[in-house]
Amino acid sequence: MRTETQVLKSKIEEVKNIPTLPGVVSKITSMIHDPHVSTEKLGGIISKDQVLSAKVLKLVNSPFYGFPGRISSVSHALVLLGFNVIKGMLISASVFDMMSRAMVGLWEHSLGCATVAGIIGRKLNETDSEEVFIAGLLHDIGKVMIKVTLLEDFEAVLQAAKEEGAYMREVEERIVGVNHAGIARWVAAKWNLPANIAEPMTCHHDPTRAKDYARRAAMVHLADLLIQAVGFGDSGSPFVPPLHPRTLPLLGVDLDFIETVLLELEENMDSLSEFSLEV
Repeated sequence: MRTETQVLKSKIEEVKNIPTLPGVVSKITSMIHDPHVSTEKLGGIISKDQVLSAKVLKLVNSPFYGFPGRISSVSHALVLLGFNVIKGMLISASVFDMMSRAMVGLWEHSLGCATVAGIIGRKLNETDSEEVFIAGLLHDIGKVMIKVTLLEDFEAVLQAAKEEGAYMREVEERIVGVNHAGIARWVAAKWNLPANIAEPMTCHHDPTRAKDYARRAAMVHLADLLIQAVGFGDSGSPFVPPLHPRTLPLLGVDLDFIETVLLELEENMDSLSEFSLEV
């Protein structure tokens, strides 16, 4: 007999509302393992979905992403950023196409978290900081999946969190049976996201839960709290959660570092507020 959690997991995994993932992303995921497939061919496959490829290029060329110069094609992006980052962007663009219409506040929060995570990664000279940006973009995908599959529960969670002044993840565990980070782990596994993106994405509330990428998880955790603290977007939580005590030691920084991150974020706020994935 299947448990309620197994039933919920199956329901989440069977969601068909996330566009493009079954087609373009699945195809390039299988192609990437072929050593004879060129980045030009992969880029060509992605570019056949003109709207999606345009959104990926708009995202990678956004002023707050932090990549120097303009990237003119998906193939160019693949060469410079690597498959993992582009796959994450494909997923992000697909998910946010839905979120930007139905969950504007969460879309803004996720974009803001990604921006701050990218700033932190670059300041700390993190290898492939673009992947930290992607983890920030996708860190709340579990909330999206709850709304898509369990709309009444999602609305009940929001109301209870607000009325009780409780952490959203605690209310989710009570009402849904699992919190959004747990659901994100299912989604990351289903989409075959690599651990260097999946762990920071799914361990953003407790970086010490990450097996191999605790430092990156700490970056996303700090970014999540900072973007909530400045009031950009709406994560659904009524207040900013406390900083995990291991965050600053994992990053090797102090409170002065946080001030420098906030100063750079302030310089990006106009671009962040005006950004849209509409093409």
